[in-house]
Amino acid sequence: MKKIAIIGGGAAGFFSALCIKEISPDFEVHIFEKSKEGLSKVRVSGGGRCNVTHNCFDTEKLSTFYPRGGKELKAIFGVFQPKDMIEWLEKRGVKTKVEADGRIFPESNSSQTIIDCFENLAKRLNVIISYSTGLQDFERSNSKWSLSFTNIDKKLYFDAIIFASGSSVLMWELLAKKEIKIIKPVPSLFTFKISHGLLEGFSGISFKNVQVSTPIYSKSVQGDCLITHQGLSGPAVLKLSAWAAREMCEKQYQFILHINWLGGIKKADLLKEFMLNKDKIPTQKIKNYHLQGIPNRFWEKICLQIEIHQVNWAECGKKKLDELATLICECKMEVKGKNTFKDEFVTAGGVDLDTIDFTNMQSKTHQGVFFAGEVMNIDGVTGGFNFQAAWSSAYMAAQGVRTLSL
Repeated sequence: MKKIAIIGGGAAGFFSALCIKEISPDFEVHIFEKSKEGLSKVRVSGGGRCNVTHNCFDTEKLSTFYPRGGKELKAIFGVFQPKDMIEWLEKRGVKTKVEADGRIFPESNSSQTIIDCFENLAKRLNVIISYSTGLQDFERSNSKWSLSFTNIDKKLYFDAIIFASGSSVLMWELLAKKEIKIIKPVPSLFTFKISHGLLEGFSGISFKNVQVSTPIYSKSVQGDCLITHQGLSGPAVLKLSAWAAREMCEKQYQFILHINWLGGIKKADLLKEFMLNKDKIPTQKIKNYHLQGIPNRFWEKICLQIEIHQVNWAECGKKKLDELATLICECKMEVKGKNTFKDEFVTAGGVDLDTIDFTNMQSKTHQGVFFAGEVMNIDGVTGGFNFQAAWSSAYMAAQGVRTLSL
């Protein structure tokens, strides 16, 4: 009988345990979780509804939603992808639903449904769970792994270890001491702190298909954007924070953000529309114009900002109209810090992917040591992608442990 230690009682830890026990019930599987309860990120995900995955079933496209790890995940998704996770849940009584943006939630709209499914199944399969028990050390002892824990007086011996410890700095430090290469972790998926007159008084106002970029990173991204009481949030901002996580960290989250409130519309084309209005609606006050994609109150604030709120189209010179088009299509704001996105914390960094065999998630240098989830240098944009990376890597780690020759 093989004994498996899983370090971490989060999404990847629980799922790897369940996948092992369902196929190999004779294995003795232990989950060790340093907190008083497990599945904490599952509980808070999606505002307490649990965004379990995304309805992108094309593995090539799916891999593009990961700033780090996309290449490695593409092969894994060929074995276990969102469609497989949906089927896994539904076979165990959890029905899911797809929202307009592709995010997938349990029909119950409650993360507790997922938690109950995992915990009840773990109990039924005799997974042994130890809470408030943190790993202190591990070392190879003959053909076994010797593990020392808080709250346990003696060393415990296992055939294999799955590290599913998430973004635990202590675990990364311990792994580094064992000569497992760690890429320095930095925050990903965060909102921007911005103090700008244009945003004042507009907390809660949202925009569709805004384009955001920064000179410190080569790519721009598009998506919805939300004004908050501290700056900007929404999918567009979160995507950019994920892709440029390292560059923003290097700049200590002080950088210039470029915003096109109309997405892909170019300034020259918008200026042309404004110039035509001088002939089409010459007597209309500019502040009363409805520009599709811009909330009326925000439009009025822009007009006030450049002092044309009492001017009609015929009276407005090209210089001012150019300034108006610039503020909409080439707006620049200074970012002066970041905020964690709700209660969800994702990191860029962790176990170096080059040191892992992705056919079974085993360390290339430490036989019997496996990895799953956020402990690795893998992270995705918001929308259920991080959980899918956890499910898929945990599934592969479970297969790796089961077939390991010990």
